[in-house]
Amino acid sequence: MPKGMMLKSDGFASNLHSPGAEFTLKKYCVERGIPYSDTTIPVSLATFCSYGVAFQERMVPELEDRYVQHVSRVPGGFSLHLDNGETLRARHVILAIGISHFDYVPENLRHLPAEFCSHSFAHHHMEPFKGRHITVIGGGASALGLAGLLRDADCDSHLVARAAEVTFHSGPDPDEKAPSLWQRIRHPRSGLGPGMRSRFYADAPNAFRYLPEKLRIEIVRTALGPSGGWTTREKVIGRVPLFLGRTIERAEIKDGQVLLHMLGQDGSRSELMTEHVIAGTGFRVDMDRLQFLAPEIRAGIKSVHRTPILSSTFESSVPGLHFVGIAAANSFGPVMRFAFGAGFAAERLTALLKKSESRSRVSVPVAEPATLAK
Repeated sequence: MPKGMMLKSDGFASNLHSPGAEFTLKKYCVERGIPYSDTTIPVSLATFCSYGVAFQERMVPELEDRYVQHVSRVPGGFSLHLDNGETLRARHVILAIGISHFDYVPENLRHLPAEFCSHSFAHHHMEPFKGRHITVIGGGASALGLAGLLRDADCDSHLVARAAEVTFHSGPDPDEKAPSLWQRIRHPRSGLGPGMRSRFYADAPNAFRYLPEKLRIEIVRTALGPSGGWTTREKVIGRVPLFLGRTIERAEIKDGQVLLHMLGQDGSRSELMTEHVIAGTGFRVDMDRLQFLAPEIRAGIKSVHRTPILSSTFESSVPGLHFVGIAAANSFGPVMRFAFGAGFAAERLTALLKKSESRSRVSVPVAEPATLAK
């Protein structure tokens, strides 16, 4: 996420998970004197990141910051090779790798050199784009937020999206009356937003796993679709030129810039010349991109649409290898794409590992001390 962006998640849905919920975002903000509200004050990227560091220091102080360069199978588990030359052995490996390996750039843009095309994932600071003509592709939170922040940085930003219109979350209404009991029943609040479906996705990921595979994949693909946070609207509408209902047919380098050939929903064609294209086109899980896993491990992972098929304990078809986060979404639902889903995953895996540890303990009989003969 770029510097200055706000989370789409409400404050109450942005907690990191700990036993007994003893260190919530609210508690952190109160301790630091940071304004907080469950729903009416947006959570800034800066606040969430500093909360994450404080959470780690308080809850997991023994964390060792290393890159795992290679994971291979060995008898009884796995061997992990770290960037400092150290090698570790483990019976279980949990891949909580987030989105860092799965940035997606449309095929018709991938041939462009890096100086002309990049993914939104690569950008944290907007200052390098000041004064330049930049085109953002996409209609989701990343694309919309980036286009607005680029405009704030005195960049001539434009946005191209397939959708005929861009949507934003509705912001808090200070004059809105408290919902009635019937309204709360029909549109319950959840960590993924209001509504019965969102409540089901948020609270019943294990039940979601029992839905037919085709239905699960379709729900994950379409539920909670592209939209901007409510604080983004004022940064985009009326400030950023929008080319909506258009897809990129092809792109080429011309006179030191990128020429985008666009096709409209009505069949019309148009062109847009720009200095740099940023693909705010999201993320797609693909097991082949996990090059740190040995080839035989990747080959042994049963998958659907390149995402791992997981058991009720997040275990893949490779015994002892578990996936959480976005890679688990097709098994457990849209909640796995959000921090809110970490609670369910953590509890499931903790229970599994505790059981595994107790089973691995072996009782060794201790001989009675010999009696010395007088």
